[in-house]
Amino acid sequence: MQSIDIAMALTFLVLATTVVLYAWERFSIETIALGSVVAFIVIFTLFPVVTSDGPIEPGDFLVGFSNPALITVICLLIIGQGLFQTDALEGPAKAIVRWTRGKSAVATIPILLTVGVLSAFLNNTPVVVMFLPILSAVAATMGQSASRVLMPLSFIAILGGMTTLIGSSTNLLVANYAEQSSGLQFDFFTFTPLGLILAGVGSLYVLFVLPKLLKPRKTMAEEMQGQSGKQFIAQIHVGYGHPLVGIESVSGMFPALKDMTVRLVQRNGKPILPPFENVALRPGDTVIVAATRAALANALARRQPIMDPEAGPSSEGQDTPNVDANSMTLAEVVVAPASRLMGRTLMQSGFQSETDCVVMGIQRRSRMPRMAMNDIRLEAGDVLLVAGGEKDIARLRGNRDVLLLDWSAAEVPRRRHAPKALGIFGAVVLLAATGLVPIVATAVAGTFAMIATGCLNTRQALRAIDSRIFMLVGASLAGAVALEATGGASAVASSMVTALDGQPPAVILSVLYLVVMILTNFLSNNAAAVLFTPIAINMANQLGQPPEAFVVCLIFAANSSFATPIGYQTNLIVMGPGHYRFSDFIRAGVPLALILWLTFTLVAPWYYGL
Repeated sequence: MQSIDIAMALTFLVLATTVVLYAWERFSIETIALGSVVAFIVIFTLFPVVTSDGPIEPGDFLVGFSNPALITVICLLIIGQGLFQTDALEGPAKAIVRWTRGKSAVATIPILLTVGVLSAFLNNTPVVVMFLPILSAVAATMGQSASRVLMPLSFIAILGGMTTLIGSSTNLLVANYAEQSSGLQFDFFTFTPLGLILAGVGSLYVLFVLPKLLKPRKTMAEEMQGQSGKQFIAQIHVGYGHPLVGIESVSGMFPALKDMTVRLVQRNGKPILPPFENVALRPGDTVIVAATRAALANALARRQPIMDPEAGPSSEGQDTPNVDANSMTLAEVVVAPASRLMGRTLMQSGFQSETDCVVMGIQRRSRMPRMAMNDIRLEAGDVLLVAGGEKDIARLRGNRDVLLLDWSAAEVPRRRHAPKALGIFGAVVLLAATGLVPIVATAVAGTFAMIATGCLNTRQALRAIDSRIFMLVGASLAGAVALEATGGASAVASSMVTALDGQPPAVILSVLYLVVMILTNFLSNNAAAVLFTPIAINMANQLGQPPEAFVVCLIFAANSSFATPIGYQTNLIVMGPGHYRFSDFIRAGVPLALILWLTFTLVAPWYYGL
């Protein structure tokens, strides 16, 4: 047996094993992907393969890790992190929720349908980039997991993209090749009627069935924080120029503090207790509130913060830690048994000067004391909400007086940078959608702008990079190199032609769709389209049928990349923010791909008169 045949057989074995391991989820995606790359390098070293461009070298299997599509996805993830870090889309998300009265279906379905329509006329990648943070913000505002809406976002964009000639680069690629080789010409809406049938059937599944198949997934930190409805005692110092100066109570409450319960107002050393009637806040007042962590974080993150870490409780003459509002982290710590803090107030403890962290709130499980934070004597088990720089928070791990809850550390959004983040995001989407600048160029430039303008720091940008996506793309492109070099993909196509000899046109059309649909989830959709376009045209000529049906079949099948995250770029974009696993795409995407295949099998012969 020739070495190229051995290499081909081993390539198929590695690909099959890799897919099984991805779906099994016993090992990490990064480990499996790296193992597949190593396997290809070993195979082609032991069984050298020479193509028309020369021998296949180990470096050829590493080229995928610098692929422009991969760089684009990573940069878009960083830009999305910039929007998240600044809470730039919180306002629009809340407006959508108000308009829809908090009903999730009413809020998300119109957005998804808009995505489908736009994807028919624009490249679907920037459309997904545009709507991903909006849908994520809407889901967060309604208390839902983003995993319920982000995979439907990717899928409906793909469905919309298969309805017009310019909806996907695959459509144009196949149409151009068909025109060059057979003279077949497509206009903008040539296959739109059939595409609308497939997209309509697929959309019903995406909108009403798919969300029920997706598990609500969050990181452990998000799950723990999401369960936290506990109240902290906190205090707000009202100084000159403070946003609360002049705020009057209405029906016993302060409208500007609607997310907090005001327990008392200290004025000139005397407490003013609820119910508050005709009370207007003045400079020098201290407002004692009970609030959740989320409410306190919002108070710190506002463009005009109503809480100031530098105005936290400290003794007179004691230096207050300088906490940078642009890189502030909130975390929770528990007062340890036998801690030196026990029996002391915050002013007496010296906690702030020792740790450079400011206590923003105190939570006591047994009771909620009605007194200022400065007067509360700490007990073992008290939970302190502290603010500080990331390094200062990390140093609390070594503090014997408190126990740091690692999962609780989260950075306060930089809302003062929200307009800049929105401007950068809008420019990236506009340039990419109009095609004035390649999307990889706009994505890289947008990433730089997010960091340069202070919307993100370098550490936050690096944290947005999903290692699973990086390894998945690199390894899948290595597999595509192996398939092409050994002739494995061509062998599959040739075998299909031989096996279908003598079958009716409707059967051949259906099998062509099925085979291309399977391959497009492991090769790129463009690669599958280029490989099968001449085969589809030859099939039509041999059967004496018009080639349009077979070329359109190829377009739809190559776009049916729902079953794996590596099937299409938009799947990769939503994988990280949605916290999806490889098996999620198999479980949710395979039924959609099969539904489209069955729909095409039933409708296409009638539509084309086969």
